[in-house]
Amino acid sequence: MAMTVRIPEELDAQLDAIARERHTSKHALLLEAATRFVNDTGRAAQVNAAVDFVLQHDQELLTRLEDA
Repeated sequence: MAMTVRIPEELDAQLDAIARERHTSKHALLLEAATRFVNDTGRAAQVNAAVDFVLQHDQELLTRLEDA
């Protein structure tokens, strides 16, 4: 899918510098950043779900530990 992204000048210059250092394109950098963001967001959702599960299923134990 094609997409146009408008990037502020300062960020564009920073991306240019990083792309030159890494011998890659800004396009590749943006894809890498988007992939990392999606993966991190997915992991955060999994952690939140796990915490919710523990809080719901182990509430009695957590209360006893609190009082210990």
